[in-house]
Order: sequence, then C-alpha cells, then structure tokens
Amino acid sequence: MEQTEHIPPPGLVAQLRERSLLQTGDRFETLYGGRTNRVWRLHGPADDLVVKLYRRDFDNPLFGNDAQLEALCLDRLEGTGLAPQLRASGALGQEAWVVYDHAPGAPWRTDPAIAARMLANLHRRALDIPAPAGCNGSAAIRTHAEAILSRCDQPDRELLLKARPHTATIAPGPACLIHGDPVAGNLLVSGDQAILIDWQCPAIGDPAEDLAMFLSPAMQQVYRGAPLTAAEEQQFLSAYDNAGTVARYLSLKPWFHWRMAAYCRWRARNGAPDYAPAFELEHAALAAC
Repeated sequence: MEQTEHIPPPGLVAQLRERSLLQTGDRFETLYGGRTNRVWRLHGPADDLVVKLYRRDFDNPLFGNDAQLEALCLDRLEGTGLAPQLRASGALGQEAWVVYDHAPGAPWRTDPAIAARMLANLHRRALDIPAPAGCNGSAAIRTHAEAILSRCDQPDRELLLKARPHTATIAPGPACLIHGDPVAGNLLVSGDQAILIDWQCPAIGDPAEDLAMFLSPAMQQVYRGAPLTAAEEQQFLSAYDNAGTVARYLSLKPWFHWRMAAYCRWRARNGAPDYAPAFELEHAALAAC
C-alpha cells in the first residue's frame, strides 16, 4: 500500500478486508477530483474500485451529500450504463461509505452532444427512487436562491437582489429522476460512451435543472477551465431529445443564472476563491438574459 496519508482510516480498511473488497497487495490512490468527500481508488489484480467516505460536516445550500441515496441510485441504475456498479456500502462510526466500480474514461471536455444524449437517456427513465423533490418552476428556484443569499453578507445580497429576474411566473413542469450535479467533472467519457458519477444529490425534479447545471458558465469554469461557447451550448440543446424540456430551460434560464450567481458568491466568500471568476461569468450571463 501507499503511505498512510493516502489510505482510508484503519477502521474502514478493516471493513473492506472483512467484505473481501481489499486483498493483500492491493493499493490505494487518493482521488482529488471531488470537492466534498474523501475518495480513493483501490487497485487490485481482479478489481478496480472507488471508495468514498462521506463528510458529516457538509453544509452546502445547493448540493446535498446523501450516501444512502447515492447507493440506492447506483443500485437502481445497474445495467443502464448511466452509473457505476455498486459493490458495497456501510458506516464507519457516524460516517457513511460506499464502494463502486471505477468507471473508465476522463472528465468531459468536448462534444456537448454526448453529454446531452446521456442526460436525455436518464430523464426518459421511470425509476422508483425516493429522492427529495427538486426545485420546479420559477417560484421554487427564486425561494432557493433567496435562501442561499440569506447566507451572504449584506453588500452581496444587495448586489444580487438588484439583479433578480423579473419574468412572468413559470409553473412547475413534469418531474423525473435528475442527477442534480451533472458538471463536467462528474461526467466521464470513454470513446463514444459516457457515465455519471457522484450521485449524492439526486432529486425528483425538473430535468431542466440538470441542463442548467451542465450548461452553467460557472460550473464549466470551475470543472473544465472555461465556459461553453454559444456554439457548444447550441450543440448541447440540439442533441437533447426533448423540445419541451429545452423550452423550459430557456424560459427558466435567468432564474438558474441568478441562483448560481448567488451560490458562487457564497462559495467565493467561504473558502473557495476559484468561485470568484465563476461568479463573474454567471453574473454576466444573467445580465445578458
């Protein structure tokens, strides 16, 4: 094994051995792509696994962190090609963990169509998963954004309240299982195949939410290093095979930008300086709506 700082806590290592997920000679590799939980890749002669240990102090107003829901989604999505195969789940004291197959591929960088087709595939499926309700309709997004703004300092609140959209109310639409966080870093591409990882914040909600998260200039900046071009955004929307959802996304776009701008401002003020340029991009996109 690698040095101690690169392996999970001893109690989790013992549980993995007890469940025959860890064999003599296997080695751990710390994975740094995620921004919330502690994650390791477990290399062995027979298996290539991911071990995720969930933080208990997670308090994020936009992205949940539910280990049980992630395990349930991986279980229900087995065989669809949309998620890795679940191997095991459990707890180490008060901290939950899951183990799943390491998915081949690299984080998404190009070809918006492959991302659109994958999300359309997910949104077409009728899945009985007791996930929480997502934001659906402009009133719900506005309430969510205001809750995020309540965590911000007064000058930031005033700045963003002045930029709040003023559109006609958009009613809730059809709901389905959504990933909740389909950013470039959570979409692994291998050849012409793509798979979604990090299912810790799914919802039964408006599929336009997933479109907004993938297309968000801020999230593209944070995870890919640059926002999508107008041509790339159009490629994505053209490849997503549901005109009604695309129309809902376009009508709700100002509200999605406003909520994401609030979130980025909060993150930038709370230990994530890379969200400062992400805020500027999202704020500019909001102004352009």
